[in-house]
Amino acid sequence: MVVPLFLILIFAILISLVYASYEISSGFYVKAYCRKKTTEKVVALTFDDGPHPENTEKVLSVLKRWEVEAAFFCIGENVKKYPGLVERMFVEGHLIGNHSYSHVNSFPLLKKEKMVNDIRKADDVIYASTGVPVHYFRPPFGITNPLVKKALKHFDYYVIGWSIRSFDTTTDNVEKIVARIERQIKPGAVILMHDKLPYSAEVLERVLTFLTENGYEIKRVDKLFNII
Repeated sequence: MVVPLFLILIFAILISLVYASYEISSGFYVKAYCRKKTTEKVVALTFDDGPHPENTEKVLSVLKRWEVEAAFFCIGENVKKYPGLVERMFVEGHLIGNHSYSHVNSFPLLKKEKMVNDIRKADDVIYASTGVPVHYFRPPFGITNPLVKKALKHFDYYVIGWSIRSFDTTTDNVEKIVARIERQIKPGAVILMHDKLPYSAEVLERVLTFLTENGYEIKRVDKLFNII
């Protein structure tokens, strides 16, 4: 049976649109900063889904000991519960970005008004903790689509993606997580991890050791891309 050419084209278009939605680095719907084009051995560390009352504390302590600045894309609901942790992030020189207020599974499919209100609510609680307006956003799950694009037109954000996804939420095997990150390290990389996990600090410690031993400098993501 011969498949008509138009069906093949439709299928190819659908696959492309799905890829564009789930691959933030495609830049199809929203321009996102995912990796700096450079030969300089420099990378950025980013964390999603916090703050967590115990595990974020441990991550912050590791960063402080190593004197490294990172970026935290926080969920507004968690910021409201633990504002002191966001204050600590800010005081210790970390970048704090918006990762939505609710981070519900349906976020990418919310109506524009609901999505805008959710994002704005997260901005408000972050501002209450830092006193500084939020200029950086990472969409939940890294998904972009026409709805997200329309909502973001209401804000003046730098959208931050990543080039290395640790998949640290899919396994608690620290060895596998660290090995996955190490295999993908390249100049200009933006690494995505999570600060909410009980092993987040251990993963971070191992990654920092690897980067240092291999001559990499760690810059805050806004400094990496010169979008301060």
